[in-house]
Amino acid sequence: MSEHTQVKMTEMNYDKDRPKAENPLLIEDISLRDGHQSLFATRGRTEDMIPVAEKMDDIGFWAAEVWGGATFDTMHRFLGEDPWERLRTLKRYFKKTKFSMLLRGQNLVGYRNYADDVAKLFVKKTVDNGMDIFRTFDALNDYRNFETVVPVIKECGAHFQGCICYTLTEPRLGGEIYNLDYYIQKAKDLEDMGADSICIKDMAGLLAPYDAYELVKALKENVKPLIHLHSHFTSGMSPMTHFKAIEAGVDIIDTCMTPYAYRTSHAAIEPFVMSLLGTNRDTGFDIRALADINEILEKDVLPKYKHLLDDSKVSGIDINVLLHQTPGGMLSNLVNQLKEMDALDKIDEVYKQLPKVRKELGQVPLVTPTSQIVGTQTVNNVLFDTPDERYKMITAQVKDLCYGLYGKTSVPIDEEVRKKALKGYDRGEDPITCRPAEVLEPELEKARKEIGSLAVDDEDLIVYALFPVTGKKYLMQKYGKEEVPESIKPITLEDVEKQDAMLAKARKGELIEKSCSESAPEKSDNTRTFNVFVEGEYFEVGVDEVGGAPVITYATPQAAQAVAPAPAPVTPAPAAPTSAPAKPAVKSEPAPKPKEEPASSGTGTSVTAPMPGMVIKYEKNVGDSINEGETIVVIEAMKMENALPAPASGVVKAVNYKSGDSVAKGDVLAVIE
Repeated sequence: MSEHTQVKMTEMNYDKDRPKAENPLLIEDISLRDGHQSLFATRGRTEDMIPVAEKMDDIGFWAAEVWGGATFDTMHRFLGEDPWERLRTLKRYFKKTKFSMLLRGQNLVGYRNYADDVAKLFVKKTVDNGMDIFRTFDALNDYRNFETVVPVIKECGAHFQGCICYTLTEPRLGGEIYNLDYYIQKAKDLEDMGADSICIKDMAGLLAPYDAYELVKALKENVKPLIHLHSHFTSGMSPMTHFKAIEAGVDIIDTCMTPYAYRTSHAAIEPFVMSLLGTNRDTGFDIRALADINEILEKDVLPKYKHLLDDSKVSGIDINVLLHQTPGGMLSNLVNQLKEMDALDKIDEVYKQLPKVRKELGQVPLVTPTSQIVGTQTVNNVLFDTPDERYKMITAQVKDLCYGLYGKTSVPIDEEVRKKALKGYDRGEDPITCRPAEVLEPELEKARKEIGSLAVDDEDLIVYALFPVTGKKYLMQKYGKEEVPESIKPITLEDVEKQDAMLAKARKGELIEKSCSESAPEKSDNTRTFNVFVEGEYFEVGVDEVGGAPVITYATPQAAQAVAPAPAPVTPAPAAPTSAPAKPAVKSEPAPKPKEEPASSGTGTSVTAPMPGMVIKYEKNVGDSINEGETIVVIEAMKMENALPAPASGVVKAVNYKSGDSVAKGDVLAVIE
């Protein structure tokens, strides 16, 4: 029987008489990792995965991706959750389905290469906590960055899936760099490393259907491991691409449950189940069981995240990705960053400059972290360059890339850009050619001494080693040494219903402040703050749940355009493709106000934040002498670090923030006198 011949279905009962396929298509569900990372900023909480976990375990997926990518960062930073606990918790519900994670090679789940000792411990503890399959990729397809993690994966008895990041230099597969020969050779390299399966990782939805057929067919003919296709829906091509790959013999594809599918996410599973029904690639899945899961997600889960979904476009397809190759998560980060800098009108110039910056930085594939590196640098170039000088503000990560700390780029980095980036670089001005991690000093013992007793086990230690600033803040909150901010606490369906009810009242003109003559109850600690937007107006509303019914304690109308977003670091996708542009959350806290600044006295030179972000560290403190051009403070924006130079020589008179503080554009970070 041919690959596409329909099995005789006469009088077939769907449940009892469905024939077993000769070569069933294997499916990995990625709803609980890449699905919510792509659609709502990786904000999915463990508590909202548990209601569907056992039902998903019964479907028959080849694997379920539940961890890795941006989840580790987002959980501890924005959700107040322990990433390790999610893995352990879900493992109690998934008893038959293997777990898969996205591992960024030597980057692990961060945005730089970590030392070998950190990488080895991370893999071991991840297996200890329940991981089965490591989908391992490197943003530059430089497999030297696999040499530390892969042996540990294999020693622990886990599945090593090697990835080839798919990218293009032409509109379709071909050209001098990223052509069929390139991908075949990369697959052979992974096979030589002991890959149990090989994944084509199409993070921006660039893989066209007929190119997929040619690529999968070639890989099946040249290597033995299972071939797995991961292709985002962003451009709208992925369902067609998947089908041509199925025709070519692909073994496994990635899909999401329908509520977590499409847009910048992935194709939905259900159409594949029905389309392949009765063929010898039939998945064998029960469409009714899938429908039950979808109903739970639609009714009980997604309403909590609707404020993060981008509904500004009628179409769920972005064909522009075929022009600028910018993954969805990276794109939303660029938009958010420009919004916070009051520079959204520059977005077209950013799109125009992206291909140029990408080419100058070695024609790198755009995937975490290179997507953030190229994207953030492009924004910096558009906003800060002058007619006489390009690359005026170079991020620390671009300097690291030019030095070789991320690996070897497909084509050489522009020599002028490299020279400028490495001028005064602390590791030296001549780039390395060895495996990047060979120049990194061990990090674990230093991290252990720095964090001390606050890390009670190796899992805590890894959180701090990977994310020293936000990791420490999370551990302080985890162990009760610092209060958990209201903004990162979970919301309930009841909260959503209350917000919807207030919105409905506001539209009817019924949302009014209590008369001063009425005796209002004292505002309790249970008061929660909501943002309500109605017809060009913005209401910040306090809701107190004392005694049952909500009590409106205040409702202050303001001009919508006057409301500034709370300055906070923007989440990347990660990773890989992540989120849609975030809208105001259901609950919010007032934006942090700039501290009292000595600069108001009229003396001294102020060092202001050129962009919103988070303070990483001050290189100089009060009383220190500093020369013009020396770094005084490092701030993080879009997960990339920017070293801010002193605008004048003198003595540091004031330091107005501390490590981990969020700052807005224009905030005075320090004063030099």
